[in-house]
Amino acid sequence: MKIICIGRNYADHAKEMNAAAPSEPMFFMKSDVSLLRPGTPFFYPNFSNDIHYECEIVVKIDRVGKNIAEKFAHKYYSEIGLGVDFTARDLQQKCKENGHPWEIAKSFEGSAAISNEFIKKEKLELSSINFSMKQNSIEVQNGNTSDMLFSIEAIISYVSRFMTLKKGDLIYTGTPKGVGPVQIGDELQGFIGDTKMFEFKIK
Repeated sequence: MKIICIGRNYADHAKEMNAAAPSEPMFFMKSDVSLLRPGTPFFYPNFSNDIHYECEIVVKIDRVGKNIAEKFAHKYYSEIGLGVDFTARDLQQKCKENGHPWEIAKSFEGSAAISNEFIKKEKLELSSINFSMKQNSIEVQNGNTSDMLFSIEAIISYVSRFMTLKKGDLIYTGTPKGVGPVQIGDELQGFIGDTKMFEFKIK
């Protein structure tokens, strides 16, 4: 299983990070041990003092494919979930300053939270999925897939140019504006529309 994450896929998020919006999908990888299983708390690591949340729509690949044409990409997934891409922002900044890869800040254990369940795509308007996240019962992020710079199909097609996608692979499709830090004791809740998709604590 691969965890593929898309960066800067919402213009407002790129702006809040003082970064340019990309002209092509920008992706990076997380390791298999990055996956935070449903119902499991996120344990704040001792190597960072600035862990940020990034709530994202997640696509589960259910068919093997390589060099997938965008017009056929819809055939390679059938479910939509929600997740959190945790980032060690202090480590990421050091990586940026030194021109180093970001894996140390993005791919650490437990850094990819995933929803309890996935929703069949037929039940959703894929081009206009509203999703949100609450931190301690206060809404901190609210996004809609209509604001994506690159659609789900465009992402699948682009990534498949560089690597074979396999059944069970997860694609985190980018986060809207509103990212911020978590602290020990926080509780995070994620929603697609009014449906609660995840709930877990920071310990």
